[in-house]
Amino acid sequence: MHSTSEPAAVPVAPGRLPLLGHLLPLIRDPLAFLSSLPACGDLVEVRVGPTKAIVVCDPELNHRLLMEDRTFDKGGVFIEKAREFVGDSLGTCPHSLHRRQRRLAQPAFHQARMPGYAGIMTEHITDVTRSWRPGRVLDVYAEMTRITSKVLLATMFSSSLPAQAGHDRLHEDIVTIFDSAYRRMLTPRSLNRLPTRGNRRYRQAIARVHRNIHAVLADRRADGTDHGDLLSALLAAHDDDSETAGRGLSNTEITDNTMMFILAGTETTASALAWASHLVAGHPEVERALHGEVDAVLDSRPATHTDLPHLKLTGRIITETLRLYPPGWIFTRTTTADALLGGHRIPKNTTVIYSPYILHRRADLFDHEIAERPDVEVYIQILEDWVYEGVKWQLLDTDRYATTVRLTQQEHPNQLLSLAETLQPE
Repeated sequence: MHSTSEPAAVPVAPGRLPLLGHLLPLIRDPLAFLSSLPACGDLVEVRVGPTKAIVVCDPELNHRLLMEDRTFDKGGVFIEKAREFVGDSLGTCPHSLHRRQRRLAQPAFHQARMPGYAGIMTEHITDVTRSWRPGRVLDVYAEMTRITSKVLLATMFSSSLPAQAGHDRLHEDIVTIFDSAYRRMLTPRSLNRLPTRGNRRYRQAIARVHRNIHAVLADRRADGTDHGDLLSALLAAHDDDSETAGRGLSNTEITDNTMMFILAGTETTASALAWASHLVAGHPEVERALHGEVDAVLDSRPATHTDLPHLKLTGRIITETLRLYPPGWIFTRTTTADALLGGHRIPKNTTVIYSPYILHRRADLFDHEIAERPDVEVYIQILEDWVYEGVKWQLLDTDRYATTVRLTQQEHPNQLLSLAETLQPE
C-alpha cells in the first residue's frame, strides 16, 4: 500500500471576527497587520467579510507566483477595483492580452527616447525648485506631487492639455481616484454603488479624466503630428505580428494605459520621493555623502540623462526607500486552475495577495539595526546588497512591463538630486 498525504491546510491569520473577518485590522493599520503575517506561515489565509484570500509571505513563493502568470493571473479585489479606472491596461490586463499591449507600448519607452524625457523632467523640476527659499518650511509631499504632476503631464501630453487650470483639475481628480482605491477595495460592491458623496466624486473624477484623454486623442489623430511625447509614441505604435499586422492600439487601450501611466507616475513617485527625503534627513552621514556626490558629479548644474550612471549613491538611496516604503504595497492575483503552492492546495478562482511591504520588512531577510550605523561606507554596502537580494523578486513582475520602470528610473534620481542641490545644509 502507498500512503498519500493531503496538502496541509493554509493557516488562518489570528483575530478573525464573525461576519467581519479581518476587516478591522485591514482598515485600522493594514501595514502592521500584513507585517504580522509571516510569523503565521509562508501562506496565510485572511478574510474580508465572507471573501477569502491567501497572502504569500515567502520570497521564493512570491517568485513563483509572479513567474507562473498563466496560473496566477492578474485578478482579485485589487485588480478588479483598479480596472474601474485603468481598464485592461498593461498593469491590470490578463495574461492573454498582455503580450500584444506590451509589444505595442515598448517603443514609447525605447532607450533612445529617455534623454528627451529626462530633459523635460529637468526643466519642470528646476521650475518648481527655483521657488524654494532658505528658511522656508516646505510640505515635501505636496511639492513632490507638484513636480511629478508637471513632469508626467509634460512627458505624456506635451502641450495638448489646457494650461494650469486643466493641470490642476486633472491632478485633483487623480488624487480623488487614488485616495478612494483602497477604501473601495475593502468595501462591498453594494455599498460602492450607493450614491454617496464619496462614490459620486470618485465616478465623476474618472469620467473627467477619461473625457480629457478622449479629447486629446481625437485632436492628435486628426493632427497626425509626432509631438515627441508618450502619447504620440502610443498612437504611432503598430503591431508586426502576422495575425494583427498593421493594427495599432485602440482608443480604449490608449486611454486605459494613459490612465495607468498618470496614476503610476504621480502619486506613487511623489510618495517615494517624500520618503527618500525623510530617510536622508534621518541619516546625516548619508546626507553629507549625497551632497558630496551631487557636488562632484554635477558641479552646480542640473542633472542630465548621461549623469545617472555616475550617481550611484543617489540610486541606492532610491532603492532603499522603495524597500522600506514601497508605494505599491499590496497586489492581488487570481488562480485560473487548482494550484499547489508551498505544499498547500489553492483552489481555482482563489484571490492570492502579495505585498512588497511584507517581504521588505521581514527581520530574517533584512537587518534593520544595521541601517542605523553611522559608518556611511557600511551603510552604502548594505544598500548595495539590498539592491540585489531584497528587491530582485519584486522586479520579476515589473520586468514584464518594464516600460514604465525605465521612465521611473529617470525621474526618481533627478528629483532627489534637485532636493539635494536646493536643500544644502548650512
